[in-house]
Amino acid sequence: MSLEIAILFFIIIVVIVLFALEVFPVDKIAFFILAALLLSNLVSPEEAISGFSSPATITVLALMIIAIGLETNGVIDWLAGGLKNLRVLPIFLMIPAFMFIAGSISAFINTTAVVIVFIKIITELSAKYDIPNSKLLLPVSFAGIIGGSCTLMGTSTNLIVNAVAIDRGVERFSFFEFTWYGVIFLIITIVIVSALAKLLPATKKTKLSEDYNLDEYITKVIITGDSKVIGKSIGETFLHDNDDIEVLRLKRNGIINDRPGKFTSLKEDDQLLLRCNLENLIKLKDAEGFTVIKDEDNKKLADPITDSEELEENVQVVELLMLPNSPLIGKNIKTVGWYDLHGAVPLAIRKRRNFRNPRRRIFNRGKDEIELRVGDRLLVEVSESAMDELQKIENVTILQQHKNIEVTTKTKKYLSLAILLVVIGLSAFSIFPILKSALIGCFLMIFTKCIDLGKIYSQVNWQIIFLLAGMIPLGVAMNNTGADHWISEQLLLIFQNQTDIIVIGILFLVTMVLSGFISNNATAIIITPIAISIAASMQMDPKPFILSVLFASNFSFFTPVGYQTNTIIYGMGIYRFRHFFIIGGTVSLVLWVTASLLLSASL
Repeated sequence: MSLEIAILFFIIIVVIVLFALEVFPVDKIAFFILAALLLSNLVSPEEAISGFSSPATITVLALMIIAIGLETNGVIDWLAGGLKNLRVLPIFLMIPAFMFIAGSISAFINTTAVVIVFIKIITELSAKYDIPNSKLLLPVSFAGIIGGSCTLMGTSTNLIVNAVAIDRGVERFSFFEFTWYGVIFLIITIVIVSALAKLLPATKKTKLSEDYNLDEYITKVIITGDSKVIGKSIGETFLHDNDDIEVLRLKRNGIINDRPGKFTSLKEDDQLLLRCNLENLIKLKDAEGFTVIKDEDNKKLADPITDSEELEENVQVVELLMLPNSPLIGKNIKTVGWYDLHGAVPLAIRKRRNFRNPRRRIFNRGKDEIELRVGDRLLVEVSESAMDELQKIENVTILQQHKNIEVTTKTKKYLSLAILLVVIGLSAFSIFPILKSALIGCFLMIFTKCIDLGKIYSQVNWQIIFLLAGMIPLGVAMNNTGADHWISEQLLLIFQNQTDIIVIGILFLVTMVLSGFISNNATAIIITPIAISIAASMQMDPKPFILSVLFASNFSFFTPVGYQTNTIIYGMGIYRFRHFFIIGGTVSLVLWVTASLLLSASL
């Protein structure tokens, strides 16, 4: 092993650890990779930025834009609209039906976009018809992942593997070349998950105040004529700089101030809507100059999912789920302000579990340095009048309710769907490569005004784009240093005198395990060159080896962190790690054996 290979392996190990522990966002890790490769002279500056012009990166970006247009114009909602009619089915039939529909749509539309729409629909069905969302969300995520593996455009991983293979001189995959494998895997997954559905948790309707360990009250007080705070600003009273009490609203002469600041002066007969704990509530009751309104009706924070009664001044407490590319990602309670939340007031962050955080943590205003990440939940208070504005925040799902996307015109909906079919047709019939077809689709989306550039800039998941741009040079470095050939030589010693099924099986298993702990895209970029080198050394057809990496990189079912859709539903707080490990692990084992048999038979 040369020094260059050792340095590269050290960088890869550090990257894997960073991905697994989620120390930094993936885009920061991507820039770390670029800097490390450049400083160690493993790639040239031109090679370091080659990921930004890679066909895989541009194709993923183009398909993301098309998916945004489809979601914006209600195409995904429309395709999944029949789901609401399935509410009459018993749950054991509803699960495979939802999985089949999710998998079918994901074969042609970005998997994450599809699963996000399903989350909204399932949440609405759960609230309105008492359908257990815990029995549907994990199966839908699994089906979306499998469905995305059925076609070349189904997931970014497929495009990356195809691009790496082309760079290594392997013939490109056609659009439906490996679809029949994916269909078999989808059927197997539906059967297994449906059979193990009893192991999924039952939906528990808990109070948000209990879920977030909050012991606070919403109360309204009137300032009487003998109060010592009259004439003072809020900042000069005990109402300011107190983590246990906060002024939410101020009503004076019928006019409501939704965000009174520390310089707001207080006057007689002012009505204040306060959030406070029990201790401060008692102090307010006993204090001179304050009258507590409807003292007997004071209550802990209400759960908007189960409690229909609203709080004083129509204040509701709602829960926001952070989705990929949300404008709130990276911010914390201190920096997420009234402007970011369109008039809502943040109360607490509920962090999703990960390897650094095995137990779910709750952070209130005393821990305002904690940043929001994908899958986290943010508890906010919002007035009824501001609810519509709150729903306009992009890439954030309100877990209380769901309103259907308002389609500007039916023409745009059908036009968006037609553009998708054009892209599929151009690629499926080998008229144009997938990159050319996707760029044509983007042009048509923009030219026909099915999507505007402003929405593209705000909704594209740039983290994935920068991840690809950073990871692709890692594959270049493996070729420059000869690391891929060195690894293949070591593996050939293990594979010597082994049958084809053992060789494919080991490659598939290693890839699948790695994808359970780091990004599936990162796994594909690392392992694909190795798989091609192994096939070349064994003088075998490289495509079964490449397909092993393609499918195994996507099949990260046994942990909630390998694939983005699993991370999102895990962040909703319904599932525990064991649900992924047991159900996803069973699916992974069966698919591993099945894939090893099918792919080795094609050698």
